[in-house]
Amino acid sequence: MPLYIKDPEVDKLTEELIGLTKSSKVEAVKLALKHEIESRKTKLHVRDRLAKTLAMARKAGPMAHLDHKKVTDELWGED
Repeated sequence: MPLYIKDPEVDKLTEELIGLTKSSKVEAVKLALKHEIESRKTKLHVRDRLAKTLAMARKAGPMAHLDHKKVTDELWGED
């Protein structure tokens, strides 16, 4: 189904994007829509981000007790 938009602000924004990207009106609208969709897909809700982080932590398992000074000394080549 064709997309017809009769809105002066949308037209102005499209023309501005055309000027910045040196593209056609169709390409500018396509670019803007793809960018917005990708942006929204990558911005997970805090609850979803936390769930993902907790799942990763559970998968990693409990951390072993380390002697942090000894590990740091070994990394620096010190005794």
